[in-house]
Amino acid sequence: MAHWRALIVLGTAQFLMVLDTSVMNVSISRLVDDFDTDVTAIQAVITLYALVMAAFMLIGGRVGDVLGRRRVFLLGMAVYGAGSALTAVSPTLAVLTLGWSVVEGIGAALVLPSMAALVAESYRGKDRSVAYGVIGGLAGAGIAVGPLLGGWVTTYLTWRLVFAGEVVVVLAVLLFRRAIPPTAPGGRRPRMDVVGALLSAAGLGLGVLGVLQSGTWGWVEPRNPPFTVLGFAPTLFVIAAGATVLALFRSWERRRDTWGEDPLVHTALLGRPPLRSGLMALLSQNLILLGLFFAIPLYLQVVQGFDAFETGLRLLPVSVTMLVTSLGAVRLGRRAGPRLVVRLALGTLLVAIVWLLAGIDPVIDDAQFFGAMAVLGIGMGLLASQLGNVVQSSAGEEERSEVGGLQFTAQNLGSALGTALIGSLLIGALAHAFITRVEDDPRLSDEARQETSVALEAGVGFVPTEQVRSAAERAGLPPAEVDALTDSYASAQLTGLKAGILTAGGVTLASFLFTGALPGRPGRGGPVPPRGDVRGRAPGEGSL
Repeated sequence: MAHWRALIVLGTAQFLMVLDTSVMNVSISRLVDDFDTDVTAIQAVITLYALVMAAFMLIGGRVGDVLGRRRVFLLGMAVYGAGSALTAVSPTLAVLTLGWSVVEGIGAALVLPSMAALVAESYRGKDRSVAYGVIGGLAGAGIAVGPLLGGWVTTYLTWRLVFAGEVVVVLAVLLFRRAIPPTAPGGRRPRMDVVGALLSAAGLGLGVLGVLQSGTWGWVEPRNPPFTVLGFAPTLFVIAAGATVLALFRSWERRRDTWGEDPLVHTALLGRPPLRSGLMALLSQNLILLGLFFAIPLYLQVVQGFDAFETGLRLLPVSVTMLVTSLGAVRLGRRAGPRLVVRLALGTLLVAIVWLLAGIDPVIDDAQFFGAMAVLGIGMGLLASQLGNVVQSSAGEEERSEVGGLQFTAQNLGSALGTALIGSLLIGALAHAFITRVEDDPRLSDEARQETSVALEAGVGFVPTEQVRSAAERAGLPPAEVDALTDSYASAQLTGLKAGILTAGGVTLASFLFTGALPGRPGRGGPVPPRGDVRGRAPGEGSL
């Protein structure tokens, strides 16, 4: 048991990070009420949390190399605990954003790359594969416990208690810090690449900001943007600016490498096909999961009217099957190879998404929804069982923090894009479907259509149909037109939800393109593991 003490402490940190997001997703309706805001604002807070982690993850990995991974892990836990405490007492949405999205996000960016490196340093060979399987399983456990625990506490007490409890868990991790073995002293410690850090954070931030705001600004035709560019919505221009900054970042990193100076990340790492494919698969996994975990609670809470606890119960199947599968599929990966397991996972996800689309109706079929959620969890568990070990096994010993930074950057960039992209497409499809139904409904007068069009110009939100009914009654519409408008919005809600879920299916299908370079069955060919790291050293134990 003593052999696994470090994994218990490190795994607790992983569990905590995942628990956090799943609690927020089932608490959307309560947060909207508590802070007197709308779904779009909470979507922005959730996206910003993942974005801050993605933007600072490379920096966190490099800080671990500079200051020592164990020290940075503990520092990050302390920062994370401070953010949780601030979130628990936040009186306004702005303070919630600061505590949860920013402070906790920065803490997680320090913790996760160091955690990945410390797992690799603490275990070798088969133990390392088991350790990464456990880490993936604990991520599944966080998703399992989060909706149920967060839903119960949110419904019967207050969501703030979850974050107060996180502070206690952080203190426990810090108390048992001696279980983590000290990092072995290495050679010269690298210097921080400040320019690279700024460029990477700015590029990622601009890209995700553009996707996040697309639902409000419009993709091409301006909807409600703060400014326009040559008469067009600024969305694509902001995304293009982010891509340009990331191109400058890549050029800068190559230049520093050529000069013999320490880059933020060695771009040569991305030249390794197994690592590149593993990172893309991680990005896709989190884009799909977090996108669905944003859309599905809206269906359950806003359309079906369930409270947070009832929502958590209906999300439990995906969480439980993900946990069980991620722990049980480690051996399958060693026998069949990660490539086959990941492709099996993607096929399973497609089945779940099609099943889920068929079940999005005005009245939920609990049995059908349960089945779709259980299959979704199996697919996610298969992915979680393989990808962490694939990524870390593509690295040499001294690349662990750097590759850990890339690993969690991919994961959290996927989370940010999932919430932003699927959320924005959901809202955009809702708005388009609503206005189309209003224009085509013969029960509505021209005056009602005009008033609805004016109201939509200020933006449309994903709200309960009763709120639309009340707004129509306040506008003085006759009862027949109130009913027609409410029916149109209810139908548009389902269209928006299906558009968001269908987007997740498209991402799943496209993800097959990234699987070719993943390691195949041992002894049956496939991509060759790296012969050395980017500095010319021999790779560490645990390569596939």
